[in-house]
Amino acid sequence: MRDLNSLNKVILIGRLGQNPELRYLPQIERSVARFTLATNETYFNTTTNQNEVKTEWHRIVAWGKLAEFCEKYLTKGKQIYLEGKLRTRTWQDREGNKRTTTEIETQTIVLLGRREELPPSEVEATLTEEEEAINDLPPEEEMNQENPPDEDDIPF
Repeated sequence: MRDLNSLNKVILIGRLGQNPELRYLPQIERSVARFTLATNETYFNTTTNQNEVKTEWHRIVAWGKLAEFCEKYLTKGKQIYLEGKLRTRTWQDREGNKRTTTEIETQTIVLLGRREELPPSEVEATLTEEEEAINDLPPEEEMNQENPPDEDDIPF
C-alpha cells in the first residue's frame, strides 16, 4: 500500500560527467547503467559582488531497457532531463568497511540540446511512431491532385 503523505521524486536537468558504464547482472539477467550528472547553481556572492557557479554531482543508475538506451545515446557532456527517485544502499568494501551511498534511480530520460548534435541515425531512432507515420504521408500537393474536391464538397 502506498503512503499518500510521502513522495520520493527527483527531477534534474544537467550534463553527463562521463559516458554511461553498462553492465549485465547475470544472476537477475538485467542490465544496469551508471553515470554521473552535473547540475549548476548560480548565486550572487556579496563579498566579491560577482555571480558564482556551484556544481553539484549526482550518481545516476538506470535499469533494463533504459540502461541500454543510456549506453547507446548518452555521452559525456550531453544535456539531459531526468526523473527518478532517491535510493540509498549499503555494502562492504574490500577491507570489510561498511559503506553507504545515495543514488538517483532514474525512471525517465529525455535528451536535450540541439538535434544537430545527434548523428543522423540517432535522430531517426528518436522519432516516435506518430512522427514516422506523418513522414510516410505523401506531400499535400500530391494528395490534392489525386483526389480533387468536388464543388459540392466545398463548405461555402
